[in-house]
Amino acid sequence: MIPTLLGGLLMAALELPMGPAPEPVLFSHFPNTLSCYVWRNWELVPTERIAEVVGASPGQILELGHAMGLEDPPPVTEDQWRRSFLTIIRRNWHLLPYDQLLELLDWSAEELAFTLREDDFFFVKLGLLKPKCPPLTYSEPDAGVRERLAEIASQVREAFPEGLGPGREALFQFVRDLSTPPDSPREEPRKSLFSPRYCYSYFALYGDPLADTALDPFPEGLLARLAGAGVEGVWLQAVLYKLAPFPWQPELSEGREARLAGLRRLVAKAAKQGLKVYLYLNEPRAMPRSFFNDHPDLKGVEELDHGTLCTSVPEVREYLTLAIESICREVPDLGGFFTITASENLTNCCSHYQHASCPRCSKRSPEETVSELITAFREGIRRADSSAMLIAWDWGWKDEWAEGLIGGLPEGVALMSVSEWSLPIRRGGVATTVGEYSISAIGPGPRAARNWGLARKRGLATLAKIQAGTTWEIGSVPYIPALANVAQHAKNLRSAGVDGIQLGWTLGGYPSPNLEVVAEMGRLGEDPSVEEVLARVAERRFGSGLTPAVVDFWKEFSAAFSEFPYSGATVYNAPVHVGPTNLLWEKPTGYAATMVGMPYDNLDGWRGPYPEEAFIGQFDKMANGFEEAIAKLESAAKGVSLREGEKRNLEGELSVARACANHYRSAANQSRFVVLRRALKGEAEEPARKQLKEELRAVLLSEIELARSEYRLQRNDSRIGFEASNQYFYVPLDSAEKVINCRHLLRRLEEGQ
Repeated sequence: MIPTLLGGLLMAALELPMGPAPEPVLFSHFPNTLSCYVWRNWELVPTERIAEVVGASPGQILELGHAMGLEDPPPVTEDQWRRSFLTIIRRNWHLLPYDQLLELLDWSAEELAFTLREDDFFFVKLGLLKPKCPPLTYSEPDAGVRERLAEIASQVREAFPEGLGPGREALFQFVRDLSTPPDSPREEPRKSLFSPRYCYSYFALYGDPLADTALDPFPEGLLARLAGAGVEGVWLQAVLYKLAPFPWQPELSEGREARLAGLRRLVAKAAKQGLKVYLYLNEPRAMPRSFFNDHPDLKGVEELDHGTLCTSVPEVREYLTLAIESICREVPDLGGFFTITASENLTNCCSHYQHASCPRCSKRSPEETVSELITAFREGIRRADSSAMLIAWDWGWKDEWAEGLIGGLPEGVALMSVSEWSLPIRRGGVATTVGEYSISAIGPGPRAARNWGLARKRGLATLAKIQAGTTWEIGSVPYIPALANVAQHAKNLRSAGVDGIQLGWTLGGYPSPNLEVVAEMGRLGEDPSVEEVLARVAERRFGSGLTPAVVDFWKEFSAAFSEFPYSGATVYNAPVHVGPTNLLWEKPTGYAATMVGMPYDNLDGWRGPYPEEAFIGQFDKMANGFEEAIAKLESAAKGVSLREGEKRNLEGELSVARACANHYRSAANQSRFVVLRRALKGEAEEPARKQLKEELRAVLLSEIELARSEYRLQRNDSRIGFEASNQYFYVPLDSAEKVINCRHLLRRLEEGQ
C-alpha cells in the first residue's frame, strides 16, 4: 500500500514539528531521489521495509541497488535496528516526508516526537526544521536512469575493486566486543585525589535508556573495562516523569516500575565492579501547551509549542522533591544526581533567561529561583535519608548569577564547573576564548577557578567537568590520542584542588588510555610528571619496547591538536564529525549548518571568528602533524616485537589517529572547495577560471582518496563514525557515496559548469 494513502498516519505526522519547511537539497550525483533512498538505507533497513515504504517489491529494490554496484545487503540484526534509529532519521531527513519516515522506522508519531525533543534535543541537531519532501514512490528506471546507474557501478568498481561488501567488522561490532568480560581480572581500584570520577556509556541510548531491557546501557564487560581504566562511576539521563509518579498526567509515568527495576539491576551490577551510578537531571521537563489547558496555574514561560512548569509554584517544587525521594527510596544504593538548570532544553523559567515573562519568576532573582530549585532536589534526598550525592552544574549560568546562586545552594551540594570554560587562546593569529568540549585547550580557565573558589568559601565540594576521552572537536572517534594534553589538564586540576571529575558528556565513555591517564595523575601519595604518567599507560597497553615511541607519538599528536581553530561554531557546525563523508555541492545549498548534525556547505557558519585562510590553514597544520606522528610510530613499531594484545592496541590506536587526520584534512578541503567555488562563479577571465578549476579538481581528487581511506577504516574498525547520542554519524556506504559525489562534480567541472 502506498504510505501516503494511510490517512491516519499522515494526520499524526502533521502534528510533528516542521519549522520553516524549506525545499530539500537535491542529491544530483544520483539519477533520482529513489536511487539515493535505496543507497542510503541499503545496510541499515531491511529490504522489505525499504520496498514497502515506496510501494515497490523487494526484488525491485535489490535490482536497483545491484545496478549501482551494491552487493547483497547484510541482514539487519535486531540489536543494530534498535541502535541506529537516529542514523536512519538523519540520512532520510531530506528524502522522505514524515509519514513515510514513520513507516520506515515502524514508529508512531508520538515515538518520533519524543525522540526529536528528548533524545539530546535531536530536532535542534536537525536544524529546527523538516524539509518539505514530496512523497517518494517507486517507478521503473528509464533508459537515462539505467545509464547513470551503470556509471555509478563503474565508479564503485574503480574506487573499491574489493567491492562494497562486509569488512572485518560489522556495524556495532564494538558493542559485542566491549560487552564481553575482559580476559584479565579487575585490578584493585586506584586510590585517587579525584573522587568521584564518572563517565557516560560508550553506547547507551540517550533518550530513554532504561526503557528497552534488551539494550543494556552498561553490560558487565563495559563496566569491568571502565573500572580497569580507573573510572569510579557512570551516568545516564533520567526523565523524572518516567521514573516517578507525575501527578498531573499519570499516564506519562507508565512503565516506571520496569525502569526502576532496570536501574536497581544496573546499580547492583556496577557495584560489583566498584562503580556507582549517577543520574542526570534536567528538570522540570517543559510540557506541551495543551497540558496547560487543564493546569493553567502551573504555567511559567513559553517557547515554541511548550511551556515551563514554573518552579516558583510550590506544587511544582513539591513534585520534584517527591520524585527524587521516590527514586532514592526505590534505588537506595544510587550514587547520586547531577543537574543542569540552564541547558538547551527549556526547563525552569530562568533556563533560557526568559523569566521576565513569567508573572511569578519576574518578581524574583534568577539566583533565588534556581537555588530554590536545587534545594527542592536536595530535600528529596534528605527525606529519603539517602547518601546520594547531588552535584549542581553551573552550565549556562550567567556570570553575574554565580556569587548569589552559589551562596544560596543548600548544604551538602557539590558544585561542578566546566574546567576549560573562558580559557583565553590564540590560534591562527586569532585571539578568542574556549567554551567547553576541548582537549586542544588545557584548563582550568578563570570561570571555573572563580566558581570553585566561591564554593569552597561555602564549604562545598568541587568537581571539574572535562572531556578526557574525546570532544566535539571530533566526536566520531572513541578517543583522541592527544594524551599529553589530557595528562597536563589532570595535573593542573590536581594543583587546583578539585575533589572530583566528570570525565565527559555523552562522548568520551570508551575505556581508553585517556581515562587511564586521568586516574594515574590523581594517585594518592604521588605527584607524577606528565611524562611518567604517559609512560605508565603506554607500557601497560603496548609493552616496554614500544613505550618511548608511543609517548613521543602522544606528545606530537597533542602538539598538533593544540592548533585546532577552536570556537563554538567550529565544534558544533564544522564538518569535523562527519569528515570526508560530508558531501560537496556544485551550488550553494542555502542551508545553515546544524549542531553536530549536518554541516552542509556553510563555511561562514563553520569558521566562527577565523578568517577563511587561517581556518583552512589550521586544519591543514593539524592534519600534517597527525600524519607525521603516525608515520613515526609506524616506523618505530616495525622494529619491536609485540604480543597479540599489544598488536591489537597499536592497530586500534593508529586507526583512531588516521580517522582524526582524515577528518581534519577533509575539513580543510571542504572549506577550500567553498572558497574556490565562490571565486569561480565570480571570475570572468578564462586563464583565472582554468586555474581555479585545476584547484577544485585537486580538492575533489583529494576528497576521493580520503573517502576511500575512511571507508576502509570503518569497515575494519566499527568504532569509527560512532557517538552515543548521535549513533553513527556515517556508515561505510556514505564514504562510497562521497566518491560518487566527487566524480559527478569532476564531470560537471570538465563540462565547463
